[in-house]
Amino acid sequence: MRATAIDRSVAQAVDEGHGRPILVIHGGMGDSSAWSRVTDRLRDRFRTVRLHRRQYRLDLPRPISMADEVEHVTAIAAELDHPVLVGHSSGGVLALEALLAEPESYAGAVLYEPPVVIGEPLDADRARAALADGKPGKALTIFLREVVGVSPATASVAGLVMGHTHYRDRVIRQLDDSDAIDALGNRLPLYAKLEVPMLLIGGDRSPRHLAERLDALERALPRTRRLLMHGQGHNAERQAPERLAAAIAKFVDEDVAGS
Repeated sequence: MRATAIDRSVAQAVDEGHGRPILVIHGGMGDSSAWSRVTDRLRDRFRTVRLHRRQYRLDLPRPISMADEVEHVTAIAAELDHPVLVGHSSGGVLALEALLAEPESYAGAVLYEPPVVIGEPLDADRARAALADGKPGKALTIFLREVVGVSPATASVAGLVMGHTHYRDRVIRQLDDSDAIDALGNRLPLYAKLEVPMLLIGGDRSPRHLAERLDALERALPRTRRLLMHGQGHNAERQAPERLAAAIAKFVDEDVAGS
């Protein structure tokens, strides 16, 4: 699926299934395939559209702001009939920004641990310094450990896997993504004006700061409920796709359809 944004760049997404549309916005370091295990379990009842985020399109020039990314969400959403947004991690922040830009275009949203700014910025300076030294694997390890908050062992393994030079551009885009969130600042007072129903999802094995950010969102948003996924961390789209798909379907059937 392709749609032309207001700046004439072309948004891309994978469009499958039939029914009420669900527009999925993946998280950091991902692409349109990141949530395929979840949408495979939804597309028999829903039209699932998986965006390939502008921030992670290596065919498009950087830097890319959150506002630039919103243009691509808006372009794809314009081809759909009031989709439900599903945003994961930084994609959840993007979903909130898209809702602010055109709240009337969406029927609701599912936000899976968006790292919204609630205090000090995420600050990826040390990771950028490692990248400038030509060490993308080390940069990612630092980012995951110090910014995302994953365990040192998990961060080190990810750094080793992504340490090859051909992954450098993806790491750069991840740090750009973090900077774009920091540039927004604390937007909770604006998010508090959003009236669509929202489901906030978190895992009980995720870094504590992500739960704290969900707490802040839950207090701010006027129409929300919370789901804690036991035994899951920040990547249930890979580890528990069936449970995640069931939660999304239930939210759409009960909260969105009844609103």
